[in-house]
Amino acid sequence: MTNLTLYRKRIIPDECILLKDDLILSCDEEHIITTWKALRPKKDLHHGSSCYFLKEGFKVSKFCRKDDSLLYWYCDIVDFDSHPYENTLIVTDLLADVIIYPDGFVKVVDLNELVTALESRSISLDILKSSLLRLDRLLQIIYSGHFDSLKAYIES
Repeated sequence: MTNLTLYRKRIIPDECILLKDDLILSCDEEHIITTWKALRPKKDLHHGSSCYFLKEGFKVSKFCRKDDSLLYWYCDIVDFDSHPYENTLIVTDLLADVIIYPDGFVKVVDLNELVTALESRSISLDILKSSLLRLDRLLQIIYSGHFDSLKAYIES
């Protein structure tokens, strides 16, 4: 997976964006670790790092302020569509997300978007089930106190 090209596909809104400025730090069959600057900078969000967990179906990102301090951890439930002949990977955001704040507070967000996407037939029932199962697995890791094992890929 050398010279891999990453794309971020969203269901709501329907878009697929080349992550042309993401820098891939490491890449193997199980993980892709990147650093990036915010595509759409916000008041506090400036840059970050991400680890794509290819077998688990989620992405863990460290969101940072301009001074490099931690804003929060952002976990996307995702699906991967690999195109080996083109050396591309399309990462589809499956809508459900988890935010973990520096004080340890955990917030699950965007579950309503799963319902909206299902009702508009933007996703199938199977994709909805997959998203919820991946979310459940991620929450089990977080609530059992093992989130540090996921963070370690980015912080090492």
